[in-house]
Amino acid sequence: MTRRISRAAAGLGPAAPVRVVHLGLGSFHRSHQAWYTECDPEWGIAAHTFRNTALPRALTEQQGAYTLLLPGEEAKAEVVGSISRAHAGAEQERWLADLASPDVAVVTTTVTEAGYAAPVPGQDSAMQRLVTGLRERYRAGGAPLTLVPCDNLPGNGGVLRDVLRTAARDEHRFAEWLDEHVTVVSTVVDRITPAPTSADRATALAATGLRDEVPVVTEPFAEWVLAGEFPAGRPRWEQRGARFVDDVDVHQKRKLWFLNGAHTLLAHAGLARGRRTIREAVDDDVLLATVQQWWDVAAQHIAIEPGELAEYRRRLLERFAAPGIEHRLAQIACDGSQKIPARLLPVLRAERAAGRVPEPAVTVLAAWQSHLRHDDVRDPRAAELVELARSRGPTRRLLLALDQELGADDELVAAVEDALPTRPTGPSR
Repeated sequence: MTRRISRAAAGLGPAAPVRVVHLGLGSFHRSHQAWYTECDPEWGIAAHTFRNTALPRALTEQQGAYTLLLPGEEAKAEVVGSISRAHAGAEQERWLADLASPDVAVVTTTVTEAGYAAPVPGQDSAMQRLVTGLRERYRAGGAPLTLVPCDNLPGNGGVLRDVLRTAARDEHRFAEWLDEHVTVVSTVVDRITPAPTSADRATALAATGLRDEVPVVTEPFAEWVLAGEFPAGRPRWEQRGARFVDDVDVHQKRKLWFLNGAHTLLAHAGLARGRRTIREAVDDDVLLATVQQWWDVAAQHIAIEPGELAEYRRRLLERFAAPGIEHRLAQIACDGSQKIPARLLPVLRAERAAGRVPEPAVTVLAAWQSHLRHDDVRDPRAAELVELARSRGPTRRLLLALDQELGADDELVAAVEDALPTRPTGPSR
């Protein structure tokens, strides 16, 4: 009988004491922050989901151990054991206790771009939970703490700091404590991690001989760039290649515009051309040429040496085409209203200021409009945007919903209308 994976079965030692708390337990956290933390046996993670219950239940049954798979002709496997405890979102008392614990020095978050909206009283949200947990820590004595947002948001550390200040503006002493005792680090994170499939379990079993209900498939490449202070200490993430810098701005632009921007382009334009995955999309000569054109445009607005940027682009194409990574376009197309402003609009605004209408950005906006009109849409603004996309004269309305200035740009609106892909006609009203 095949043994289920556990710490003992995998040859791991006892779970490390919890000194990191994570909000947003999912595949990316396990391929990235938890993998980096695996290098330091003194730091364990208490990982909390938002709504998922199956994943924390499975990890608890496996004592926090799971398989990280690197696909290829012969899959490579590593068992990761840095998650000491896993909790469902309903375990609010455990969340509050973890945030209040003076042993906890770091809180990391992966809650998607949409998750950084300011909390609304009476509504459950990622930021509401974080603020509630921080308030509990303040009341418990207020030991110093570092927050590490790990989502693809420009200036993610500053965004999170502003959310906290807004949430605490009517609580003077709590607000003072936040400013004096809670440090917020800015980051750039990168590791392509597709949504898991049922086939991953069989691959994990073949690679380790252990049955794992929740393995993670990811690519060999990983990047983590951080800027900020850790007054209460941190894991030795640099042992796995994390870099600590004074300013993440140029690293952030490179990643958002070149990797994430290309992903968003391939997702929306690829769906319109009947492609399913990133690998299929870069095999399409038309889509590949559009990505290269987008990179040529973005390169004019970033302060990176041309040779370094050319190498980065080359490696991105290798990663996009890597066998064994099935990164589905429908997954990447989710939350377009949150992703497009960070990944494409800064370059588009710069181009319009120079009097140019960049064709690749127009292609994305047109394909996004088509996606809203014809596909199953997952977006925090889905109801609003789908209604706009199916109304009369939708292009200007959708651009206004993204950015008032661009929506008022007659030349851009006309270019997007001209670029709308040909697809079966959807309902109008």
